[in-house]
Amino acid sequence: MLVKNPVLKGFNPDPSLLRVGEDYYIATSTFEWFPGVCIHHSKDLVNWEIAAYALTDDTELDMTGIDMACGIWAPNLTYSEGLFYLAYTIVYTNRARYKDTFNFLVTAPSVQGPWSKPIPLSKSGFDPSIFHDDDGRKYLVNMTIDHRADTIRFSGIDVQEYDPKNKVLLGNPVRVSRGTAIGTSEGPNVMKHNGYYYLVLAEGGTEFNHCATVLRSKSIWGPYAENPHNPIIKSAGQENCQLARAGHAQVIQGKDGNWYMAHLCSRPIDKCSILGRETAIQNVEWTADGWFKLSKNNQSMPEITFEIPYDTEQKIDKSAFVDFFDGKIPLDYMTLRKSFTSNGISVKKGALLIKGGASVMSKYFQGLLARRQQSMYCDLSTAMNFEPRHLNHIAGLLVYYNCDNHYYLKMTKDDKGKLLCVSSLVNMQLEDSVSIYIEDSISIIYLKAEIRGKELQFYYSTDSVNYNKIGDILDMRNISDERIAGNGFTGSMLGVNCSDCQGDGIEAEFLYLDYKEYE
Repeated sequence: MLVKNPVLKGFNPDPSLLRVGEDYYIATSTFEWFPGVCIHHSKDLVNWEIAAYALTDDTELDMTGIDMACGIWAPNLTYSEGLFYLAYTIVYTNRARYKDTFNFLVTAPSVQGPWSKPIPLSKSGFDPSIFHDDDGRKYLVNMTIDHRADTIRFSGIDVQEYDPKNKVLLGNPVRVSRGTAIGTSEGPNVMKHNGYYYLVLAEGGTEFNHCATVLRSKSIWGPYAENPHNPIIKSAGQENCQLARAGHAQVIQGKDGNWYMAHLCSRPIDKCSILGRETAIQNVEWTADGWFKLSKNNQSMPEITFEIPYDTEQKIDKSAFVDFFDGKIPLDYMTLRKSFTSNGISVKKGALLIKGGASVMSKYFQGLLARRQQSMYCDLSTAMNFEPRHLNHIAGLLVYYNCDNHYYLKMTKDDKGKLLCVSSLVNMQLEDSVSIYIEDSISIIYLKAEIRGKELQFYYSTDSVNYNKIGDILDMRNISDERIAGNGFTGSMLGVNCSDCQGDGIEAEFLYLDYKEYE
């Protein structure tokens, strides 16, 4: 059976693929979004659902005020002797040569938890992984950063033994590799097969020259020899390649005996990755000389499909209506830097209630709830009950990349009355549309974002039947890694917000959130 890629659509980068018995898991990066580390589950490699987030306690995960594209980077999920191990980085800085990378480990008997308190590891670099050897010994593997101006910044891969009983690192780290000539070596993970330790690296940077390479050694400590067939996966320079930016890979053996590789990718429009970096799976086979490669071709090109040796239904849910009557916020929805409770977000009496937080340009205490955009052709709509008392009370519907780049259909109030307008913020350049005034007697307003490829159009309605356009057609390419100023590692998020820029108390009520896909 052929399965279509990507298997995890939308902002789901840096996949760590794991099989435990009959179950498959993929952990992905969440950056400044909360909860931290999204873990998907599947029984068949085809149909995936969010099983849990590993980092849900903002007293243990402090990202208050953290910069855009920092936060949780490249988690690594492994399993040993009844415990899941999750290694991850909190990146606090991304300026000049410094990143301030704090690496941690948490463990749990199930991906649903309870997860342990974070165990501090190293701070020398990011993308940590844990390797469990056959003899029971465990090792931390991570890339390293050199902060000196005249050196290679991505300076190599270190290995250090980890003591799980005392929860400490042993001895000193050993530099086992400086990567290949491709450079920008990161995302290291180690697997063992037929007596060899295979070190898999992400290289080339996470833009369009991204790729994955592999080296091997008879010892965890090296020396590591380079695969003569590197890179094992890449998109750059490949004709008819439908998955761009392929790299950051991890290889496992499936329960069917076959081998599979998970990797990040994107599906750009005009070289703009609107949906962010996604997760795909490829078939892998072993070569006669003991290396592995993609099964379908000899050019390391990622394929838009992969094959499994059985038939199963590939379920595609193109609608996700949430009315909050069960009192829960679905796992699809996230907030920024802190928990729902800390950001004043709750569910009461069958509606989503957001207390006014800071502005949408803030990195502190935002009353913002959003989900991944997972299709190029989709809508998000809501019914909002909001009674602003002045201009500093704002609420509405957002298409959001970060606090410097977003489109916002918002309601506020001036001396003429309640109004709707569209704010467009592209790399800190702000424009507002013409205001539409709403009668004070109308309490519920219906808002919709309609995305069709690279075009976004906002709509509003006062009766939920007849919708009116508001503002111009907006360019979704501005909501992408490639268009924003500075680092961009996330993707388009669709959601709702309430801001109290006066400080005198205001809240917005959202009766439902309706996400629909059309492809």
